[in-house]
Amino acid sequence: MPQKRDRWVARIKPLAVSVDELLHMPVSMDVWEKEVDSLLVAADDGQLSELERRKLANVQRLYTVSDYLRRLQRTRKQSE
Repeated sequence: MPQKRDRWVARIKPLAVSVDELLHMPVSMDVWEKEVDSLLVAADDGQLSELERRKLANVQRLYTVSDYLRRLQRTRKQSE
């Protein structure tokens, strides 16, 4: 069960600004991938909620970072 302080892997699609403008905002997210119309980031729930509250971006929370890392580790073990 995700906790309030968990960091999330999330896809962010800007609404009011461009992807480049979003990258230059002081939001303190770890950007994993930059796509034409979105960013894949690791960020805490408060940061993601702030983007939603300010209507700057649609946020799709995909996994908690810990869940993502567990899945990655499991996938690597299966491919060995």
